[in-house]
Amino acid sequence: MTNTTEFQTELPAIQSIPLDAVKKPLMPIRQYIYEAEFLHQWSQVDRPLLEKAGLDPSLLDAILTRAGALREAESLWSLERFSREDAQKEWEEQSPAAYALRDKLLRDMRFAFRRDDALLARVADIADGAGHVDMLQDLNDLALLGRTQLAALAGLGVDEVLLDQAAALADQLTTLLASAAGERKEGNSARQLRDQAYTHLKAAVDEVRDFGQYVFWDNAIRRDGYFSDYTRRANARSQRNRAEANKTGEVMTDA
Repeated sequence: MTNTTEFQTELPAIQSIPLDAVKKPLMPIRQYIYEAEFLHQWSQVDRPLLEKAGLDPSLLDAILTRAGALREAESLWSLERFSREDAQKEWEEQSPAAYALRDKLLRDMRFAFRRDDALLARVADIADGAGHVDMLQDLNDLALLGRTQLAALAGLGVDEVLLDQAAALADQLTTLLASAAGERKEGNSARQLRDQAYTHLKAAVDEVRDFGQYVFWDNAIRRDGYFSDYTRRANARSQRNRAEANKTGEVMTDA
């Protein structure tokens, strides 16, 4: 099966995992998938002994399918993540002009309406507030107000074309900001689904590893294949770092 087919096959089970039971990956997803596929291959030789000890044989068969589903879920998350990173970059490029236009229109309208308390109060109401969302709403509100006062604004170079630009920019950047901000939201759908797919695979991997370590407690060669190489190397690196830190501390104390 392809990754897409495996993803569709496993999707109901993946989506059924409660959010409070979802595990966060502790290593790069590609590395985890590689280790899961290696585990599947490694365990085939030991299958009779693992099943005799009580391992559900369906879990051995499920590893490859769940790994393919996770690979597809990771790809979907990457596509969404990069599209939102692009939106964030575009927002950073375009938003300064939007702020500048908002500030210009506020300045122009304050001057144009300086003898009209009601209009000045309306401009002050629009100017109240802060933040990106507020700025975009300001642009739209200023465009609407300006269209009702074109004669008063004409002498300052504010015409209907400029007001149309303000309204269009507000609409365009609102969509862009929503895409850019979506990257930082909790519960992002694609990322959430990726984490659910990881949890689904991890359940099978952990069970097979537990049985393998139990069955081969006295066979270091076979038992070794039921441990994560990534985790082993990370633990060894952490121990070296602690040892070096302790050694440095001892030298400083002696000095």
